[in-house]
Amino acid sequence: MSDNRRTRLDTPRETRRHLVRRPSYDSDAFGSFAEQFARFMGTARFLMYMTLFVIVWMAWNTLAPADLRFDEFPFIFLTLMLSLQASYAAPLILLAQNRQEQRDKVIAEQDRQANARAHADMEFLAREVASLRMAVGEVATRDFLRSELRGLLGDIEDLSTRGPDDNAQAPPDRVQRPGQ
Repeated sequence: MSDNRRTRLDTPRETRRHLVRRPSYDSDAFGSFAEQFARFMGTARFLMYMTLFVIVWMAWNTLAPADLRFDEFPFIFLTLMLSLQASYAAPLILLAQNRQEQRDKVIAEQDRQANARAHADMEFLAREVASLRMAVGEVATRDFLRSELRGLLGDIEDLSTRGPDDNAQAPPDRVQRPGQ
């Protein structure tokens, strides 16, 4: 059966390459190096260093004696150095931008989830406020209670001035019944 399996064309062969190992690296460490490098290249300090480097290079190869100059042709080696620096800087900057974009996506998703929770909380609070307004509409207010108490106080004063025999003349809704 294993011979049949090895002869099939739709099954890839098992290749064993123990002699040649792929280089391994920590992508997070390399990515954070790229971010630090990109951050440094975007500073005024880096521009000052590069400007100083180019000025020193040009001054040395222009003003130094001919036998001490290391870039004999008009700054060809300087151009090569700057091109080499740019060729390494560009991919590192792109890598840093990609990592930042991934972080921005995660942050945007977290913000969206927080906004959704806040929206749900606001809707809940709006429903609660509406139910409280409805409940407060059914509750007696301070002014209503005061007017009712004043009316009862007036009725009590009327009863106390009339005496117990005058209960028959009291208004029908305010008549005292025996046992109350």
